[in-house]
Amino acid sequence: MDWLPVASVVLLALGFAYTNGFHDTANAIATSVSTRALTPRVAVALAACANLLGAFFGARVAQTVGNDIIAAPTGAVGLSVCASALLGAIGWNLLTWARGLPSSSSHALIGGLGGAALAAGVQVRWAEIVDKVVIPMLVSPIVGLVGGYLVMAAILWIFRNREPVRIARGFRLAQTVSASAVAFGHGMQDAAKTAGMVMLALTVGGRLPAADGPLPVWVILTSALAMSVGTYAGGWRIMRTLGRRIIDLDPPHGFAAEATAAAILYAATALRAPISTTQAITSAILGSGATRRFRAVRWGVVWDIGIAWVLTFPGAGLLAAACSALLGALIR
Repeated sequence: MDWLPVASVVLLALGFAYTNGFHDTANAIATSVSTRALTPRVAVALAACANLLGAFFGARVAQTVGNDIIAAPTGAVGLSVCASALLGAIGWNLLTWARGLPSSSSHALIGGLGGAALAAGVQVRWAEIVDKVVIPMLVSPIVGLVGGYLVMAAILWIFRNREPVRIARGFRLAQTVSASAVAFGHGMQDAAKTAGMVMLALTVGGRLPAADGPLPVWVILTSALAMSVGTYAGGWRIMRTLGRRIIDLDPPHGFAAEATAAAILYAATALRAPISTTQAITSAILGSGATRRFRAVRWGVVWDIGIAWVLTFPGAGLLAAACSALLGALIR
């Protein structure tokens, strides 16, 4: 097959990585910015660097996305499915970004893959999706809620007799580490998903023998760079939602949420589960905030985020299916 169609899909995947970067910037740094542990520019630069480094440790997630979600055929049909999935995910990212809603780029991509494959008559590996996507998608927010609550409760107990001003100062410094840890996990998860899509495009385009083989360094590097550039571009709308609109955070609560989210991301990567960074950090913020009082959480904002989560799979899937039907008609 000619290089041009394959290269076009690869560029589209890098475009998705860019939107993923500015869409999910807030995942890693919103809490640190809102507690004034880091200035916005420093936080974004830190997140971009950590995203880049984390990408080199996400091969397991890349193989899941590139090999376990659909059985894409080689040739034009396979490439059209890849392109349609990416277009659906990009469209959903832009739509939710415009509304300031922290939806999942990961679930948008996987929903896009499923929708594009169904529209093209390509096999969807439902058992793998349930095992590696749906179950982790349901479990990770629960773990985030419980974990965020327990970590914050432990902090409150350990430092119960300390001066609040000194505690806040110490946790502002600690948030530099915890925010970097979340950004590193984001790189492991989300840059790796783009790398998996690039691998899938190269495989169906006949440029690689299998999508489950070792990841070429250039695939990891370009995917990570595209996402890091998007991260540096910033996602200020979503940052305001996570950092200020859900609950008013202080440094200890921000640290508890970030530490919990980072642990979830690392565990999921080890299990090859492409989970949502957005879900991990949002649920951890809610869990840490719940140690105050129920009414401290702005539940109307949480409801809007929940609706966006529920709609992400079908929304991105429908957009991708429409693109798949259009591209399918063009290549026939």
